[in-house]
Amino acid sequence: MDLHLEYEKDKLYAQLKGEIDLSIAPHLRIELDNALDTKQARHLIMDFSSVSFIDSSGLGVILGRYRRLTEVGGTVRVENASPQVYKILEMSGLSKIIEITQSNVAVGEKGE
Repeated sequence: MDLHLEYEKDKLYAQLKGEIDLSIAPHLRIELDNALDTKQARHLIMDFSSVSFIDSSGLGVILGRYRRLTEVGGTVRVENASPQVYKILEMSGLSKIIEITQSNVAVGEKGE
């Protein structure tokens, strides 16, 4: 799993590559939380264009960042999910609470 982070104002852009599973999830959570704390970012945009797989522990990382950021008026968005990864995100119900895009087409929006 590779993680590349960029900051712009109150946004943290995270480009992920590889599989997000039980062996990676704790490290990913720590890296994202440290980056959010360091830059005081309120919005997390995760680019999944190079993510090949996600399991329940990876879904937990996304949900945990969602809970954390919505408490301070922030947002989480997942962009460019492959059809296979999008299906997992959709089946989990995450697409009902966060915006998830697949192939640059909006397929879910954060509930208001």
